[in-house]
Amino acid sequence: MLGFKNFILDEDGIGVVEMILIVVVLIGLVLIFKDKLTTLVNNIFNTITDKSGEV
Repeated sequence: MLGFKNFILDEDGIGVVEMILIVVVLIGLVLIFKDKLTTLVNNIFNTITDKSGEV
């Protein structure tokens, strides 16, 4: 019984769970805003390409 209590009170795996949750949330945000992010990145690269000719 003492081994089970120590297992329940052990918090070493909490960091892994937090990291997995953060990654899941970030992937969800990317999927939700995929079109807007694609447009933003394309605009940034077009601006860089246009301005590089001026240098």
